[in-house]
Amino acid sequence: MGKRRLAILDLYDHTPNQGMRCIKEILALFEDDISWQLFDVRGSAEVPGLDFDIYISTGGPGSPHDGDGIWDAKYFNLLASLWNWNSVPDNPRKFVLYICHSFQMACRHFGIGEVSARKSTSFGTFPVHMTDAGMQEEVFEGLPNPFFVADFRDWQVVQPNHNRLEEMGAEILALEKIRPHIPLERAIMAIRFSPEMLGVQFHPEADSVGMLRHFSDPDRRALIIAHHSEDKYQEMIDHLEDPDKIGLTHNLLIPQFLRGAVQQLQRKHQLV
Repeated sequence: MGKRRLAILDLYDHTPNQGMRCIKEILALFEDDISWQLFDVRGSAEVPGLDFDIYISTGGPGSPHDGDGIWDAKYFNLLASLWNWNSVPDNPRKFVLYICHSFQMACRHFGIGEVSARKSTSFGTFPVHMTDAGMQEEVFEGLPNPFFVADFRDWQVVQPNHNRLEEMGAEILALEKIRPHIPLERAIMAIRFSPEMLGVQFHPEADSVGMLRHFSDPDRRALIIAHHSEDKYQEMIDHLEDPDKIGLTHNLLIPQFLRGAVQQLQRKHQLV
């Protein structure tokens, strides 16, 4: 059996970012089992077909409601096609991970909840609390509850449609940090859409070393302090230096998603 094929759906629209580097570095750990191809979804309206085994859809800038009627239509058509493919029991499974911006767009597409602007930007490292379903999630295995994530967003998914979740067989896996002093609903931070499809509102690919280097740049440091305070900046740096926080999430979540996908595909192949 050859390598499994993976498509990276790039939603960064040519915006400089750390996420793509991190994803590629994680995939390098699986070079014996996975080959990958990059698709510039927003910049060039490039969307793969169904001839891949695994799909990782990235974060990206701007509103998850914006599109030009071309790339976004192709993207939503792919989401529908992947869901329909997996709905046929005898088809080989297609595994999908939606990250941040992609997660918001997937929630829009599937009618999971309200995708709305936050009252203020979420910027930094934060605890995420697992639900009961999240405690049973294999991709979260080895993570504490709560676990820490890198979170940079102006949008959120709230007001879950429980009827739609039940209809899909989907489950909410994690919620935003508990803020008893703030009278706002906690955003949904992770959803198991189906046995093959997982979505997270944060950046599980973020690595401590790269983020420390990125945010230690004097100009970036000054900008963050100006917008978010020196205390917020120092808290983020402390979390990045703690191996049990962002580093643990980076080391476990995406690798466990990939490992699980490869193992299930191998088992299916052996049964054929």
